[in-house]
Amino acid sequence: MKLRTAILVLGFLVSALPAFGQSCAMCYGSAQSTSSEGQKAINKGVLVLLVPPIGCLTLGVWTAFRYSKLRDVEEGEC
Repeated sequence: MKLRTAILVLGFLVSALPAFGQSCAMCYGSAQSTSSEGQKAINKGVLVLLVPPIGCLTLGVWTAFRYSKLRDVEEGEC
């Protein structure tokens, strides 16, 4: 089971590699031309925009695991 999970995770990571090459030259140029304060603001903005989706995904996965464990316990008692 652990091998299957490791292969699945590795497959997801490898399939995400092309997304890292999708940077826009125009966006990169405008971000580089800003001052260091502007670059710090862009970095903070990216983090602020990244937190809610990660929080929702974490909450969803946690809820799914919790529900599955409760379901397994209830099925074992019946």
